Amino acid sequence: MLRRLFDVRVFRFLLVGVLNSLFGFVVFSTIAYLGGHTWLALLGGNVAGIVFNFLTIGGIVFRDLSARRLLRFIAAYLGLFLLNLEAISSVTRGIEIDRILAQALLTAPMAVLSYLIMSKFVFAGHNGVTVGGEPDPHR
Repeated sequence: MLRRLFDVRVFRFLLVGVLNSLFGFVVFSTIAYLGGHTWLALLGGNVAGIVFNFLTIGGIVFRDLSARRLLRFIAAYLGLFLLNLEAISSVTRGIEIDRILAQALLTAPMAVLSYLIMSKFVFAGHNGVTVGGEPDPHR
């Protein structure tokens, strides 16, 4: 049953998303805790995660590690970064909470938006070939 679930792209995205989010959140929180500005903490989390996340999202979720997708992936991350930065600022001003808690609250909605952008922009037109060269029937 788990194997069948792993064949579903959205399920793979959720699993990989948890790992990627935890990684990015730990980097963000560490920089923030050490006194770094919000933009620096968010940038650190994103920069540290780009290569790792491209490998996990591209390789595991979309089964496509084509280097030609890397520029779109980076552009998507830049857009998500800017949106996330503004959202943290709005949330911390609006309900006056700590920026780490604000980022924790924004993680799920940002993950949904990330999936939509990755599937419609970065990996749109995906040819259905896995890293191993076998067709992906659940594209």
